[in-house]
Parts: sequence; C-alpha cells; structure tokens
Amino acid sequence: MVPKKITTHSLQNMKANGEKISMITAYDFSFARLFDQAGIDVILVGDSASNVMAGHETTLPITLDQMIYHASSVIRGVSRSLVIVDLPFGSYQSNSKEALISAIRIMKETGAHGVKLEGGEEVMESVKRILAAGVPVMGHLGLTPQSIYKFGTYTVRAKEEMEAKKLKMDAALLEQAGCFGVVLEKIPALLAKEVAEATSIPVIGIGAGKYCDGQVLVMHDLLGINTEFKPRFLRQYLKLHEPITQAVQQYIKDVKSNDFPSEQEQY
Repeated sequence: MVPKKITTHSLQNMKANGEKISMITAYDFSFARLFDQAGIDVILVGDSASNVMAGHETTLPITLDQMIYHASSVIRGVSRSLVIVDLPFGSYQSNSKEALISAIRIMKETGAHGVKLEGGEEVMESVKRILAAGVPVMGHLGLTPQSIYKFGTYTVRAKEEMEAKKLKMDAALLEQAGCFGVVLEKIPALLAKEVAEATSIPVIGIGAGKYCDGQVLVMHDLLGINTEFKPRFLRQYLKLHEPITQAVQQYIKDVKSNDFPSEQEQY
C-alpha cells in the first residue's frame, strides 16, 4: 500500500484529533530516506546545517544556495513526509520582495512543501507576501538562533512577562496571516501550553515542553552523533558517535594489518 502523503492539511487534522506531530531535521538524501521510511511526519531542512554539516558556530553563515542544495537532496529521498525548509539569515529580513524571491527559489529549485522563518511582527510583511504567492509558511518564535547575537545567549526565552506577552501576540499574528504552524524554541512549558491552546494551527516545540502539538529535534542530537550538545530538552535515542568511531578504528586496523580485503573480498 502506498503511504499517504503528509500535507499541511494533515497536520491541521492531527492537531484537531489530538495526535502529536513528529518532526526531525535532515540535510541529505540518505538520512531523509531513512526518516521517511521510518514514518516521520515532517522533515525540516534546518539552517542548523550551518552547525552540524558545515561546522560553523552559529546558523548565520549558511547561504540560500546552500540551503537549496541540502533541500533538493532531502526531497529526492522522501515519498511521504512533509518537507519544510528554513529561509536562512539575510534572505528575508531586509524587505518582503527579497523574502518572496528567496521563498520562490526554494519552492521551484527544491520541490519542498513550504518554508520556515524566524520572528513575528517584525517579519509580518514578508510572511504575508510569501503566503500571498501560495507558499506555505511556518513561523518560529522564542529562541530564534538567527538573532543569537541580539540575545547574547542560548538561554530560555520569554520568562519575563513582557517577552511572553509579545510571543503570544506574535503567534496570534502568524496564525491570522495564514501560517500553517509555528515552532516554539526554548520557552517555558506553560507558556507553550497557552499558545498551543490559543491557536488553531499546530505548535511544534523544541525545548518547549510536553503541551505542544508536536516535537522537533536535530538529527545529530537525537542520534548522538554530536557529543558536545547536551541541553535539558534533548533525549538522545542513540550514541552513534561510539559505534562509528569503533567501526572506523577497526577498519584502520584491518587495512594496516592487511586483513582487509580478504580472499573473498577481491575479484
């Protein structure tokens, strides 16, 4: 039986029915295919590629062309999951016309199903212009990594009443504009609960507690490929860095000792 494709409408129904939404990042064909076959609902081609794929300290350096490369690789591995692509820093903040051009390039050149961008009221003109062109948009509030130098820290956001009030207002604005969902990153769980209950669109959390409509994690964190990143919200389902290191060390040993290749492994 051909698996039913996930759409933005599917996510809306999942929220209405109380079914939690699973979301993970991916950046290449091979992992995207594995995650799709495993049954993940949404794959995010995150600008976190700047960190986990390119080794940068922040998400700021990654370019639109690089995001398009990663997204087109992911799309080729997917038959069921909804694929959303981050608009990278600098591709939508300066004006709404540039934002629309960036979003259209992603949709045309990758085959992705929608875009995600950070911010609320301050990027609303860009959000509306992209939506008016028929491109699905997901918002991102709370800790917004593209603004890390403004925050100066990766600590929990919206603990203070004024920032929490603005976050709730921004979530309402994103919903009213027509966004199909919003990611809440590193905010208090009870604030995320308020937002999830107040909005009809799916709210996906990362470090935002159990009351969100779904959860997203970076694949390298979930699979334990990274060893340095250990925030409270991360559940590490594997510790892949260990068996990978061991396998490569064994390979080195076998090559050095002339054990590999064996008689059976040559022509």
